[in-house]
Amino acid sequence: MEKVKHLGLRIDADTHTKLHYIARYEGRSGNGEVLYLIRRCIAEFEETHGMITGEKKDG
Repeated sequence: MEKVKHLGLRIDADTHTKLHYIARYEGRSGNGEVLYLIRRCIAEFEETHGMITGEKKDG
């Protein structure tokens, strides 16, 4: 099983409130909503640029 990583995130109060509003609407926790959005962003990036292999690209 892959080890779970921790990511600290500082956001302003208004963004925090709106994030949790959307998360509740979608039936997710705030953390679940952030993970959903990150995964969606990664999928869109990979669709355009190809699979991310974990190797850093220059540029």
